Amino acid sequence: MTTGNGPDDADETPAPGTPGGPGQFSEEEIASVTGPGPDDAELDGVEAAAIEEGSDDDDNVPDLQSSFEKLLAKSRNLSPDRIRTVLESVLFVAERPLSVDELYQATGIQREPILQALDQLSGIHREGISGVVLYEVAGGWQFRTDPHSAEYVRRYLRVKPQRLTRAAVETLAIIAYRQPVTRPELEDIRGVDCGAVLKALMDRKLVKILGKREEVGRPILYGTTKEFLEFFALKDLSALPTLREFHELTQEHREIVEKEAAPPAPKAEGTVAALSDPNFTKRMEKNEAASEAALEELEEAMAAAERSQKVSSSILESPPSPEKGDSEGPKPE
Repeated sequence: MTTGNGPDDADETPAPGTPGGPGQFSEEEIASVTGPGPDDAELDGVEAAAIEEGSDDDDNVPDLQSSFEKLLAKSRNLSPDRIRTVLESVLFVAERPLSVDELYQATGIQREPILQALDQLSGIHREGISGVVLYEVAGGWQFRTDPHSAEYVRRYLRVKPQRLTRAAVETLAIIAYRQPVTRPELEDIRGVDCGAVLKALMDRKLVKILGKREEVGRPILYGTTKEFLEFFALKDLSALPTLREFHELTQEHREIVEKEAAPPAPKAEGTVAALSDPNFTKRMEKNEAASEAALEELEEAMAAAERSQKVSSSILESPPSPEKGDSEGPKPE
């Protein structure tokens, strides 16, 4: 704090709101604008006005038709890059896979340019390159997060990974490969009751009722759903692995297990420590002497076997001895 009455002794701190001051506005002024502030008693009896612009009624079909025709005319002048960005935006906000026809209805872009743009987008947004991957699933196209980032996404969303029990996987696999299939056929293959598992799969919308078989008892036929294709990221049922691919995959997994179970190779540190051991040379000499002794015994055994083989061969190759009646020589004629 300064003292004195002269102009040189005056406080030189600029007032708030002036150039060079500590701030353009004081804290009270900022709080009055950004804070909720007190309720205005004069507005208590006033009805709030509509501040959002109303949209056309859904029943106004001519307006919707005319707007789509305008969209068609506009889409003809779009460049390939612009078509790609438009489809990218629509697919980004979609909550489910969109087919080519649905993209056409949403954008007015012709189907051939849509297919070309989707092919380019699938090359740009692919696994290992982009954090958002474009998949062709359930007869449509959908953006999904990269599988390699699943751990981080789950942690942010605080959700647990969806896992199926072994019984559910077995039942679902039988239905997927044998559909339409009845419950007795499922239980005959699995050997256990499948009622509870079937109900759980239907609750998850992975399995649905396709109809009834035209036979005695009219058993219900079960099959997979579109949600099943989305759950396993399959384009259609033809994308399921064949029996041959399954066996090849099993062999590949077996090789991976054998490779992981193999004993680790000796490390350099262990080799250096063994060579620096003063008793290492003595152990090596002792092992070498034992190996030479064993080799000599093996050579003697092989020589004895060879002599026995020669004796056996000489006995087998000698001419047969004459019979007792033939010992006196040939009889005179």
